[in-house]
Amino acid sequence: MHDQFDVTLEDADLLGEVELTTSLIIAASEAEDHLSADEIDQILGVAEEPRSAS
Repeated sequence: MHDQFDVTLEDADLLGEVELTTSLIIAASEAEDHLSADEIDQILGVAEEPRSAS
């Protein structure tokens, strides 16, 4: 008989978010001081947007 509650759930987006959060936690725990916004962006793989001339 099939158990309706025996299911495997996998959410690729959620797994990606967990990986990013884990990377931040590890980096923060290894840092001697607060992480800068630039360091956080680097860990998260955020690309720098070109700045427009004002």
